[in-house]
Amino acid sequence: MQERILVTLCTYNERENIGRLIPEIHHFAPDTDVLVIDDNSPDGTGELADEMSREDSRVQVMHRSNKAGLGAATLAAFRYAIEQGYDFVINLDADFSHPP
Repeated sequence: MQERILVTLCTYNERENIGRLIPEIHHFAPDTDVLVIDDNSPDGTGELADEMSREDSRVQVMHRSNKAGLGAATLAAFRYAIEQGYDFVINLDADFSHPP
């Protein structure tokens, strides 16, 4: 059985980046799922992530009602990964500070 890998992207105002980052992640790791955790970004990050999720089942989105911070978003992502039975979790910044 193939191991399940989840890449988590905690976002706030990253609309300009996730449209390029998620396809790049899938270029290098096509069987990897991506979870976008959006803190109610006013720039439409969450809406773009929803569009990407509708077009690609490997993309999931978690919407949070306010800007609660990176630590809380990361914890929410790891809880999701455990609940969904992922074998590995990779947490990336959505601003390309770590190349996929």
